[in-house]
Amino acid sequence: MTMAALRIGTRGSALALAQAELVARALRGVDGGDEVEIVPITTSGDRGPGGDKSRFVKEIEEALLRGEVDLAVHSAKDVPTELPDGLAIVGVPARADARDA
Repeated sequence: MTMAALRIGTRGSALALAQAELVARALRGVDGGDEVEIVPITTSGDRGPGGDKSRFVKEIEEALLRGEVDLAVHSAKDVPTELPDGLAIVGVPARADARDA
């Protein structure tokens, strides 16, 4: 039986895609080659300035709740202090060297 690809939702910025790829590589290594798909999602934060920091994650959270993606990768600075019902932070990768500028 073939399992469906694990879908990672993230913003389409270069940084977000690079962070999601790091997580995808780690997940692929867990079970020896599972399919992992990165799904770029345009957020209201990508469309223009203004609003609170949830504008960078709201559409991704909604995609999670609708079952369109299986997990999300965010920059920690964009994650609101309160998450919608049904969502949880379940993993945080090790921080990269802060001296790497």
